[in-house]
Amino acid sequence: MNTSFLQELLNTVAEQGRALLPKSLFGDDPERGMQALVDALISGRGEASGVAIAQQILKHYRIVGADERRAFFRYLAAAPVLKPDANVVLDAAEGYVSNPSDAALERLQSAVDSPRQEFFRRLNLAPGATAEIVAMRRDLLRMPKDDTSLAAVDNDLRHLLYSWFNRGFLVLRRIDWQTPAAILEKIIAYEAVHEIAGWDDLRRRLDPADRRCFAFFHPSLVDDPLIFVEVALGDEISGAIEPVLKEERKSDMLREPSTAVFYSISNCQEGLQGISFGNFLIKQVVEELVRELPSLNTFVTLSPVPVFARWLDRLRGDDTDGLLSEEDRKVLAALRDPEWVAQNADDDALKETVTALAAHYFMRAKSDRNKPVDPVARFHLGNGARLERINWLGDTSDKGLSQAHGLMVNYRYEIKDIEKNHEAYANDGTIAASRAVKAQLRPQKGKGGDQGGVLMLPSATSKSELGKPDVGAIEKKQLNKAGTGDGV
Repeated sequence: MNTSFLQELLNTVAEQGRALLPKSLFGDDPERGMQALVDALISGRGEASGVAIAQQILKHYRIVGADERRAFFRYLAAAPVLKPDANVVLDAAEGYVSNPSDAALERLQSAVDSPRQEFFRRLNLAPGATAEIVAMRRDLLRMPKDDTSLAAVDNDLRHLLYSWFNRGFLVLRRIDWQTPAAILEKIIAYEAVHEIAGWDDLRRRLDPADRRCFAFFHPSLVDDPLIFVEVALGDEISGAIEPVLKEERKSDMLREPSTAVFYSISNCQEGLQGISFGNFLIKQVVEELVRELPSLNTFVTLSPVPVFARWLDRLRGDDTDGLLSEEDRKVLAALRDPEWVAQNADDDALKETVTALAAHYFMRAKSDRNKPVDPVARFHLGNGARLERINWLGDTSDKGLSQAHGLMVNYRYEIKDIEKNHEAYANDGTIAASRAVKAQLRPQKGKGGDQGGVLMLPSATSKSELGKPDVGAIEKKQLNKAGTGDGV
């Protein structure tokens, strides 16, 4: 009711503001009017007229095509009125250098503040604008990367969205079969890890006593989840996803379940890609579960490895570090056969080679920013998890085989270690890993047995259990629809 009242109030303000502005700004030709509206919005008018102009910009943006939208973003990138004044910035910078006072610093900060950010702040005055601005950024991210002029627009948008979607604004709510259908439909549409095949499949994930689902919401997107987490409850850590997804509904569950498995985490808003909602989102879900079920003491994921196959293909083509032996190459050749699972599932040499390379991939392979290559690993390690177990043939679906040669991985959230692991990863790049995963690492050539950058912790699973799918188990995974898969 409060949100509805506010929307009606803003619409009233917008209608009154229109009466104070030239009629030429409100024509029906968006191609001719967009730039004029942008200039009008940033020109420092009153709030009533600003709401009306912002509403008109969004109206035009909704109806124009891809070419017009790209021209709109290019104008935002190039218009002098939307850039800091270089002379003012230089003058303020020289003033601060000659006299580094608080007043001089404030003047410099004001000079470099992007007018483009102020444009988006004013645009956000329109009713429902936050969701439309997020959709604008989605469109921007989909545009060709060779148009480098648009990077400045994205930088400003990302800066604002990071502030607007700070974790302090997010609200955690449980999703169940009684949740309004409009939200449940979005859960089906946004599922990024394991596709939900209609309402019966959704009910299988929400209704049983041993299933939970939680979603994070933002006050400006009341019925549109930002992230949702699917959880299975039981008494063991599973290494395979199929038993979890195909399991029949249970009207009751273990009286005191010990294990919660996060088997799907989906980021619902493509326009928020790269916007961190802060660390410890999983910890918040853990705390919610423990309040309901104090018997829970083990919290793990069953996660995808979305770029492992791609990484391995590159390695086989360009092994500059000499990671692969000739024997490895012979063994890995089996993966080229589309039917390799049926023929080689029990091939110990293939299993040992792939899981050893996966251990290297998780703990030693780095991106250009010196972070783990795997996007899901970056999410969970940043949230304070440790790498617990690599699962051979954990996901034999077409997607699992094409992305990861069937591998899945468990990350473990040990409540007492979450902050410590997070700090070690954030400050030093240290990857918390179990002894079981460490045992799969091969010594690096020329580096002896040094496992620098890896924090070794006791494993909850014995070495003999490594990679062995727990077919009779209840567990799972997480991902990011906006490009990371299992994580945000």
